[in-house]
Amino acid sequence: MNLEAFRDKIDCIDNDLLRLFEERMKVVAEVAEYKKSNNIPVLDNKREEDKLQAVAGKVGEDMQQYARVLCETLFEISRSHQHGTTHETSPLCNEIKAAIARGTNKPFPQTATVACQGVEGAFSQEACKKLFKHPSIQYFKTFDSVFSAIENGFCEYGVLPLENSTAGSVTKIYNLMQSRNFKIVSSIRMKIDHVLAAPKGVAKEDIREVLSHEQAISQCAGYLEKLGANVKVVPCENTALAAKDVSASGRTDAAAICSAACAKLYGLNCVEKDIQDRVNNYTRFICISKNLEIYPGSNKTSIMLALPHVPGALYKVLAKFYTLGISLNKLESRPQPHREFEFMFYLDLETSVYTDEFFKILDSLQEFCEEFKYLGSYIEVV
Repeated sequence: MNLEAFRDKIDCIDNDLLRLFEERMKVVAEVAEYKKSNNIPVLDNKREEDKLQAVAGKVGEDMQQYARVLCETLFEISRSHQHGTTHETSPLCNEIKAAIARGTNKPFPQTATVACQGVEGAFSQEACKKLFKHPSIQYFKTFDSVFSAIENGFCEYGVLPLENSTAGSVTKIYNLMQSRNFKIVSSIRMKIDHVLAAPKGVAKEDIREVLSHEQAISQCAGYLEKLGANVKVVPCENTALAAKDVSASGRTDAAAICSAACAKLYGLNCVEKDIQDRVNNYTRFICISKNLEIYPGSNKTSIMLALPHVPGALYKVLAKFYTLGISLNKLESRPQPHREFEFMFYLDLETSVYTDEFFKILDSLQEFCEEFKYLGSYIEVV
């Protein structure tokens, strides 16, 4: 038998499989209607586990794991089809639909009280002014304080840096997101250009100490290394605070890494411009609110979840996105507080909030995950 003959044989088997698959899904739809009429949940863990155990005994030992994966995938598709057939949605999905309805034809606010970390001149301030035309900005010392200002209603919105294309994720933000109550309502990707700023009259060779935020230090690591071992690098709460401190210190051997606008604000001279290691250096900022707000055109969704500690758990989650044709832009893991070697996963989904697939994935994930946190759906400004 030649290769074409083998392929013809496989095609015949595949045709039978597809016919049986379609037949199975029709029965699945009937099961869904029965469950709906009798108030029975779609997910039946015991039934699925019993089926998987039975399947293992019906195939050879070398095929058992493959058969298990095949059946788990079938169960996944079947549950999704059941949700679609009954048109039942979770309380979360109903809450999201209500937020979409409230936001219909409603533009993103132009005037608001906004919390930012740092002091005047911070990059968060610049991001804030790009998101809001007339913001009333309140500055806070820490990221934690920004979340608190939102939770307690002191500010309507908060703007926080989430990740940088050179230095990576801002881990403090990801850690805080696990325990704080908030929703992401918008985000912005902003180009970041750093300068080495010092008091007027201070030359590059005079500098013995450079102050800046740890993210800016990381983004300019190559440049700082070239300054030599005699230059001390000091992490600071914020790039703008570093510039403010250098300006107020009266020192002639200190400099700050900040923006050109920030250097001008605090009366510093730009000793050298564009000192970041990469020309295309971008930081993504998120805008958070206490309440769920979804504005027209929202096509990005952020979630956090914890998975069962079993083999293949992450694979099953990723398979759900593949099955529904949803693109996953980011997958970040962070250790869970008080749980050794267990992690929360942060995911960014690229999908419109107006599609059935969006609500199907949320329902499916809530059923499967040990913990699930919907962070919001929004538009990212570029």
